[in-house]
Amino acid sequence: MATSMRGLTQFIADIRASRVHDLEKKRINKEMAHIRKKFKDGQLDGYQQKKYLSKIIFTYILGYPVEIGHMEAVNLISSSKYSEKQIGYLAVTLLMHENSDFLRLVTNSIRKDLDSNNEINNCLALHAIANVGGQEMAEALAPDVHRLLISPTSQSFVKKKAALTLLRLYRKHPDVIPADEWALRIVSIMDDTDLGVVICVTSLVMALAQDDLDAYAVCYTKAVDRLHKIVIEKEFPAEYLYYKVPTPWLQVKLLRLLQYYPAPEDPTVRSVIHRVLQAIMQSASEQSKNVQHNNAQNAILFEAIGLAIHIDAKSSLVASAAVLLARFIMSKETNVRYLGLDTMAHLAARADSLEPIKKHQHTIILSLRDRDISVRRRALDLLYSMCDVDNAELIVGELLRYLKVADYGLREEMVLKIAISTEKFATSYKWYVDTILELISSAGDHVGDEVWYRVVQITTNTEDLQEYAAKAVFEHLKSPTCHESLIKVAGYVLGEYGHLIANESGYSPMEQFIALQSKSHLSSAATRALLLSTYIKWVNVFPEIKPQLVNVFERYRHVLDAELQQRACEYLAIAQRGEEDELLPRICEEMPPFPERESALLSRLHAKHGDTGDKRTWIIGGKEANMEREASKKLGTIRRTTTENTLPTAGDPAAPPELIPDISEGTSTTATEGDILSSLAGLNMSSTPIAPSRGPSSAASPASMAPAGAAKFDVSVGIDRWFEKLIYSNDGILFEDVQIQIGVKSEFHGHLGRVALYFGNKMSQSLTAFTATIDGIDPEALSVTFSKIPQTLIHPTTQSQQLLQVECKNLFTAPPVLQVSFVAGALQTHRLRLPIIMSRFFEPVTLSPEDFFERWKLIGGPPREAQKIFPIRLDASSRIDVAKQQKVVAGSRFQLLHGIDPNPDNVVAAGVLHMSTGGKVGCLLRLEPNKEAKLCRLTIRSTSETVSAEILSLLSKPLNAATATT
Repeated sequence: MATSMRGLTQFIADIRASRVHDLEKKRINKEMAHIRKKFKDGQLDGYQQKKYLSKIIFTYILGYPVEIGHMEAVNLISSSKYSEKQIGYLAVTLLMHENSDFLRLVTNSIRKDLDSNNEINNCLALHAIANVGGQEMAEALAPDVHRLLISPTSQSFVKKKAALTLLRLYRKHPDVIPADEWALRIVSIMDDTDLGVVICVTSLVMALAQDDLDAYAVCYTKAVDRLHKIVIEKEFPAEYLYYKVPTPWLQVKLLRLLQYYPAPEDPTVRSVIHRVLQAIMQSASEQSKNVQHNNAQNAILFEAIGLAIHIDAKSSLVASAAVLLARFIMSKETNVRYLGLDTMAHLAARADSLEPIKKHQHTIILSLRDRDISVRRRALDLLYSMCDVDNAELIVGELLRYLKVADYGLREEMVLKIAISTEKFATSYKWYVDTILELISSAGDHVGDEVWYRVVQITTNTEDLQEYAAKAVFEHLKSPTCHESLIKVAGYVLGEYGHLIANESGYSPMEQFIALQSKSHLSSAATRALLLSTYIKWVNVFPEIKPQLVNVFERYRHVLDAELQQRACEYLAIAQRGEEDELLPRICEEMPPFPERESALLSRLHAKHGDTGDKRTWIIGGKEANMEREASKKLGTIRRTTTENTLPTAGDPAAPPELIPDISEGTSTTATEGDILSSLAGLNMSSTPIAPSRGPSSAASPASMAPAGAAKFDVSVGIDRWFEKLIYSNDGILFEDVQIQIGVKSEFHGHLGRVALYFGNKMSQSLTAFTATIDGIDPEALSVTFSKIPQTLIHPTTQSQQLLQVECKNLFTAPPVLQVSFVAGALQTHRLRLPIIMSRFFEPVTLSPEDFFERWKLIGGPPREAQKIFPIRLDASSRIDVAKQQKVVAGSRFQLLHGIDPNPDNVVAAGVLHMSTGGKVGCLLRLEPNKEAKLCRLTIRSTSETVSAEILSLLSKPLNAATATT
């Protein structure tokens, strides 16, 4: 730039040659006047505008105020020449702030550059948005930035800048970014082949996921898969090897991202994470002499330990980590000591046993005197977290000794933690009172009102403590110097409980009065007001010193403070009333116990340690504090969910189903106890009119008929037909379009099963960012897990196979939903019901006619009987399609029982549902078709009414002519 613009080169040379500030300022003023004149005359070409604007930028960088050149910068942005456009963007980012009116003029030019096919123009526009993007610009251009990020034609360096620009906009204006809507598409870029893009997108996902964990839940599997590829499979480009450590920045971000989510329940994912963490810890067991290598390795190691603690604090990995942490807190490197103490505090916040940490208690206490204040803070946090009943006296004693020489920035926090630990782990009342009073005496002004409030509350509520507390505060009053907070405690405690010690030598009423009054002249007005309240109580219990107390009230009647004057006058009037008057004893009654509530000290400490920018997943304190925090978060989530949900109406799935009228004339559809054969006989329904079916406009879709709380899924005629066939088939197509075919093959034995999913790429290009997840599962009733993490790339015209391990634990009605997403030009997402239904866990059972009749009779009618009448289709020869009906029943894992029903067209079957925790549930079935009426009655009897209703719903779909799609 300097070689092509001689005027700029000369201007810079003149500035540098200026020996004094006045000469420099004079030269700049002269140049600014010349530029202002040129701008006013107009008719400047792009080169001249660029030259003069460069001088203005240089002047601004020197620190001089600049008020010209804004319109010229706007004009240069629209230039087609890169050198001119670059100077224009540079001027905009330096000379304009986010609320500048000139920014409205450049929004369209920036959008044009974002839409350009020139990557350099894209990057210049992204820089400008990230640096000066205000609310209006973010609202206008955020979709364009997102489009650049997800576009398959964008270069890697453009994607990186787009991701970081979105991150900047989200941090400044989170409401502008539709995080939920963009979640799947943004997360899919974590599978990009360029690790630089992955690092930038992971930074964006970390920020977005903190505020909406559910929307970005799919990122968990992708993060685990990427870590496995880097750490275990060693899949990374050579240029991302930093001092023999593969892409440490990405590893740190992925490990931190995983800590935002609860520990995974999927054993496959847990196994992969365990192998990754184990490999990281093994590689870090040996320290290198290279400082950069150690720094990168330690950064990964500490995040790995944090993740191991987060997932399972009882695991063998955490036990190994505790040994490593002991080495780190004694390191010569300040950063390593800091991270070691911080991670050990995390361990103390999660671990059931503090014994591994207590072994290094002496080293941790010595860290309080480290030369670095940040290390001292972490040592304080760790001591607070590891404090319990066994070591409370030692730790609190050390903290009290260190408090006298601690930094002023640490003292307030130390006071809170000492007070909380003393209260929580007090071994005796005597120790508690002595410690708190010593704390108040030592800390002075750093003791907040919450501390002495809490002392008063505990003393009032603990009768055994009151006498000793009165003696202790009296002894502290005898010291030459006494902090005002201690005077307040003494005033309250002696006013309420001074009479308990008044008969002992050295604690007479007069001595108590002299001790308190001698400290009042240096106290604030609020403290003296409290002492006046103490004195009026003494008037009631110590009549022997009433003259001295009345004298104090007399003197305070003439002070300038209105509050003190009013109190003195009122108390004097009460004190001078007759002895027979009952007003004084009544208003001076002993304070009642305070209601139990959360300690104000804990509230103050939690406010002080509010969530940081990275949403720390644990708080300073022991395991109990973190469990309470988790419980409160869950309670908040439940409350939000409750307020968001509406009550079911008559048309909702949760509302009671309509009653189906009995279409038999004069005959009950429920079998009587005395006529089993009659109950199994065919129906004569030739004269019975068919009940009107719902029209298409009122028919509920399968998605809307799902149980309350079930996951949403895709609905179409083809998808329903495939799913319906898989209800009674072990293999078949689950979904197919021009891009992908998804097939299913399954086998079940008892409560266990395996489902193989086949994903076939039908296109001539690869399916990238492929993701398959399972949701819509009640973990208490059903377990569905992948045997391995799904691969993220399916090559053209090839097939990928995934195996699901299935376990039925208890009754369930909603099938799990498979969500498949991939990029094929654009992001494609399909949500499909898996044919993992209740009938899959049945085992056929053979019964003799006698056994069948006996069980049928024992089960009885409703509610353990479910029955439905529906139309059927006849085959080509106008006969009942018995073969299909038997195929549906047998395919639903029922045992066909022949020879029980005299009507050969009727189907009778039996089966047993197997559950690992819910036990076994027997189920009987009878299917009675009527050729003349083209109707069929399906009756299910089971020992569980839920099973009866669900099996009826499942089997009636493929048999019902009105709903069957096959």
